[in-house]
Amino acid sequence: MHRLVQEKLLKPAGMCVAITMESAPLDGLTGQRLFQPETQITISIFKMAEVSKDNVTQAIITEEEHGQRLDNYLLKICKGVPKSHVYRIIRSGEVRLNGKRVDASDRVNTGDVLRIPPIRIARKQEEIVAGAEIKVDLPILQEDEAMLVVNKPAGIAVHGGSGVSFGVIEALRRQRPQARFLELAHRLDRETSGLLLVGKKRSSLTALHDMFREGGRGGGRGADKRYLLLVKGRWMDPVRNVRLPLFKYLLDSGERRVRVSEEGKASHTVFRLLARWEHFSLLEAELRTGRTHQIRVHCAHLGFPIAGDEKYGDFSLNRTLAKGGLKRMFLHAWKMNFPHPVTGEKVELEAPLPVALAEFLKKLSTEEMQDYGQKI
Repeated sequence: MHRLVQEKLLKPAGMCVAITMESAPLDGLTGQRLFQPETQITISIFKMAEVSKDNVTQAIITEEEHGQRLDNYLLKICKGVPKSHVYRIIRSGEVRLNGKRVDASDRVNTGDVLRIPPIRIARKQEEIVAGAEIKVDLPILQEDEAMLVVNKPAGIAVHGGSGVSFGVIEALRRQRPQARFLELAHRLDRETSGLLLVGKKRSSLTALHDMFREGGRGGGRGADKRYLLLVKGRWMDPVRNVRLPLFKYLLDSGERRVRVSEEGKASHTVFRLLARWEHFSLLEAELRTGRTHQIRVHCAHLGFPIAGDEKYGDFSLNRTLAKGGLKRMFLHAWKMNFPHPVTGEKVELEAPLPVALAEFLKKLSTEEMQDYGQKI
């Protein structure tokens, strides 16, 4: 594994730019031009909308926001609001796109007018500032004009939301006030560490999205993503292709969950056995598709839950492991290769196993006999 190269982050996010009265479109609800004195709805339109807790917000979708799912856009600008509430106001019709009801999966386009009802944001500015101070030294593995690569630590969300006021993307924007564009090319769970790509241009981001959507099926055009994980149990197959459809749903709390179901989307993970002990196995997972919680749910469904997984794992075992030193989920995005979104040249990335995980493997090897793979 290569040695981690750390660099200081530079500077975050953009300024808010108001839309002039002459260029403002008609309000889809009132039929009047936005900003007219007789319009009864109090309006706040910015480059990135600021949601009001007292009045209706009318947001103009910019080019940088073009193509996003409606729910993802709302969750981004409604940080601190429970997901369940965001989905509730969409279902109830309180959110309107160009005056019409919409579904959470609908995509917004440049110039669209989005009506957002008054929403109380349960968030304190001091929490954001504190979060920025904690997360200022995120390690950057590689950066150019098109993208940057973060080695994300476990325990940090990739973006604010779901009760988390600050994440990786907010930290980057805060530290780069002159940056015109910084958007996630893909996602990692909060509990997962490792390689995370951020697009610095819309064209680069779109190309990266296409690669991740194609995954390992692209014959060189897609992104090849590999993870390291420790699972409970003795995995016997050197290589195993797992094709199990995954269905995503929400709990009453608004928290997302995934299960194997024929109603779900086709999902494909290739697992390779790297090492095996008496009660645990170290695997490499290659994602051929990129579904939410794909590796975690595939492993749990097969009876090999990931060590430390608090959503789909063995909770009793997790408590024992925490006492033994493993206080996080053992899942790390460690390798990736793909064609550069601008030049097309092959990009190969590697993030070493975090110290806490490497030390736990050494401890495991002193406590249990290893009967497969290179000695650890």
